[in-house]
Amino acid sequence: METIQIVLDKELLKAADRAARHTRQNRSALVRDALREHIRLLATRVLEQRDREGYSRQPQEHGESLPWEAEAAWPEK
Repeated sequence: METIQIVLDKELLKAADRAARHTRQNRSALVRDALREHIRLLATRVLEQRDREGYSRQPQEHGESLPWEAEAAWPEK
């Protein structure tokens, strides 16, 4: 691992320390986990945007998914 230095305002640092205590981890672990989660969310947003753009370039036609509705339905008991 590399050691880095970051600057946080006082309130954010207090909130981070409270969160670290609440999750029973140290501040560094909290920041690492938060950064991993943020990067994962950014990657998800990129994929969602790509999907939105793809569907807007080729929109679904009316009734196109109707044949699949029975497949998606819950079976009757």
